Amino acid sequence: MPKFLLSVLLICVSSLMWGQDTQQEKLEQRKAQIQQEIKANEKMLQSVKKKEKSALDEYYIQTNKIKLKEKLIHTTEKQTKLLSNDMYLNQLKINQLNRDLKVLKEDYSKMILKSYKSRSEQSRAMFILSSENFLQAYKRAQYMKQYTSFRKNQGEEIGSKTTQLEAANQKLQGQRETKKKFIAENIKQRLTLEEEKKEQQKLVNAIKKDKNSIVKDIKKKQTETKNIDRSIDRLIREAIAEANRKAALEKAKEAGTKAPTSTASSTKIELTPEAKILAADFRANRGKLPWPVERGFISQGFGDQPHPIYNTLTIHNSGVEITTEQGSSARAVFAGEVTSVIVLSPVNKAVMIQHGDYFTVYQNLSSVFVSKGDKVSFKQEIGKIRTSGDTGKTTIKFSILQNTTYNNPQGWLQNK
Repeated sequence: MPKFLLSVLLICVSSLMWGQDTQQEKLEQRKAQIQQEIKANEKMLQSVKKKEKSALDEYYIQTNKIKLKEKLIHTTEKQTKLLSNDMYLNQLKINQLNRDLKVLKEDYSKMILKSYKSRSEQSRAMFILSSENFLQAYKRAQYMKQYTSFRKNQGEEIGSKTTQLEAANQKLQGQRETKKKFIAENIKQRLTLEEEKKEQQKLVNAIKKDKNSIVKDIKKKQTETKNIDRSIDRLIREAIAEANRKAALEKAKEAGTKAPTSTASSTKIELTPEAKILAADFRANRGKLPWPVERGFISQGFGDQPHPIYNTLTIHNSGVEITTEQGSSARAVFAGEVTSVIVLSPVNKAVMIQHGDYFTVYQNLSSVFVSKGDKVSFKQEIGKIRTSGDTGKTTIKFSILQNTTYNNPQGWLQNK
């Protein structure tokens, strides 16, 4: 194979290996993040285990922990596969370096032998002096100079290739050790996953023994949820009507006409130019909004869904419930204005924030840091999330509405 093509091949292999190193770094970072989430879940799990009414909450956290373990195993498998590809490319590089060295050493041996045969200064001088004219003598002198330089370069290239080969072999040995570590790590994780699943089954069996109590609790919670949703719906309609009244007054003032006496719509906001920009910005961030908590997982999804243990029971949720660590704060997912601070019960407060014709609602707060009319910024802390005294579970309910229509928040939040 021509030297140019060999060089191109080596460059391609090196580029591929560099790209895979970058992917390995990203996977290692993702793995570290998953491990942190597992530790946080373990902390939550210990918190709920101390309480009597925690079997179902324990199940939700345990389920998430199992998902995280499966993600960790999958990530390590990707790392192992990527490493195997990298090892293959590294082996190709080693093979190519060995071939290059063999050719270089053979050429160098022939050159040394030829040099040895004509090593005397007299023969070199005679080679020049036997020239037919000055131009030929000059060309022969230049040839000898280039020959010496070429021999020196050949020796240096052999040294360079030898160093590269040693480095590649060391890297390959390190990769073999890392691959062994990944495989051992996955075996260990799979064993712990099996243990987690056994624990999960014990929880399911314990919950099934108390079906009547669970059905009663679900019905009670659904009734409470409906009452809260009605209160929030009323407040949103009031906020929409108030915004429309203000917009109509402003419009009449600018036109120099009398303010309208008709009742403002309570189902759809008539957006001002400024509110249109805010609503468009909010809509443009669909799928990119930050979570309303720094760390956590969705323990109950949006809409109608079957109970995780009893498929015949249906649970309705107008938002998503996110389980987080005790002491966590709620934060605004986007800039906007606080339209309501709601006291749902002595231990449950909610904050409603307007973003053009969109609203975000944050429920189950023990304390609130904002007031009605406040302008809030992106990721600003707005309250402390309540930890249940009965279960030890710390949960926030988060909702997104456009006017009075509920949206599934999972489609708006960033993927974790």
